[in-house]
Amino acid sequence: MADDARPATTAEARAAQFAPALLAWFEQHGRKDLPWQRDPTAYRVWISEIMLQQTQVVTVIGYFERFMARFPNVRSLASAPLDEVLHLWSGLGYYARARNLHRAAQLLIERHAGEFPATLPTVMELPGIGRSTAAAILALCRGERHSILDGNVKRVLSRYFGVEGHPGVAAVEQQLWQLADMCTPHARVAAYTQGIMDLGATLCVRAKPDCGACPVQEACIARQTGRQAELPTARPRGVRPQRSVWLVMAVADDSCVLLERRPPSGIWGGLWALPEFDTVQDAERWVVKQLGVNRKPAKSEPLRHAFTHFDLEIQPLVVVCGKRAAMLEDSDRFLWYDPKQPASIGLPKPIATLIARSAVTPTGAQS
Repeated sequence: MADDARPATTAEARAAQFAPALLAWFEQHGRKDLPWQRDPTAYRVWISEIMLQQTQVVTVIGYFERFMARFPNVRSLASAPLDEVLHLWSGLGYYARARNLHRAAQLLIERHAGEFPATLPTVMELPGIGRSTAAAILALCRGERHSILDGNVKRVLSRYFGVEGHPGVAAVEQQLWQLADMCTPHARVAAYTQGIMDLGATLCVRAKPDCGACPVQEACIARQTGRQAELPTARPRGVRPQRSVWLVMAVADDSCVLLERRPPSGIWGGLWALPEFDTVQDAERWVVKQLGVNRKPAKSEPLRHAFTHFDLEIQPLVVVCGKRAAMLEDSDRFLWYDPKQPASIGLPKPIATLIARSAVTPTGAQS
């Protein structure tokens, strides 16, 4: 056999060992009683997979159960106001996921008579569903053979096959897709899919993986070479961007707080937040013009919040404006939010924190 054929043969041999070992481990140690596994319809699996994007299972469980109680099927989700969907998502973060879920539900009604599509390309046409998520949904709810490649799976395969390079690089990702397909069996695909996700979430974790309990440790290149901490290759580090904004917390004499709806895209897209300004001068001018308050608002304790790609420093400016400003009674853009009787709206967790600091309690906001 030619030398240049050996790596492929080695990869194929490793791939052949992978699924049997993983499935045997999954039978004993895999997670089989998660809420979405008890009745794994396409709808329930879809909702869970979107919630699980960049969010841990322990956090998702409560949100999933509340979401299902209110939206038990695609029609109830499609017909609901977006504000109510965002309200149940509040605190879960990455709010574009909720907006995409809502729009996708409407498209399922409009284009598919409320039924979830049966083919991978058609599923991928829905907002917020990429190749790996679509594959996971069809594999978990219907047992169809589709390979997945979420963050956990990338880490498992990078270590097992000794793949060099950051998984976010296109060429590396393509290599990982090929390996994922080589490992995916033709039978028991649902168990395999859940198993490889469980392996990455519970044993082959980012820091201090539990290699001693791993079912595929014997053939794992990272284990053999002591490179668990090096693989997968980390993203090249750069200076983390820092941003700062000024938020006006206008409190009326009935303790209601003025909120403004965010633009549909960007940070906290479509949610309700405090009016935001780039400078303190802009904020102070707005207070005079829109609220009719001629005194300067009081600075409150800053709040720092970390997003995926940058850190945000929030400087609140508190102003007591007496009665509600009539010119801001615009139901599409502004809302006087009563923390004592909170409306069912999408409220970002940092905004709920700031409202709580102002001596009112936003009981409708979820952490």
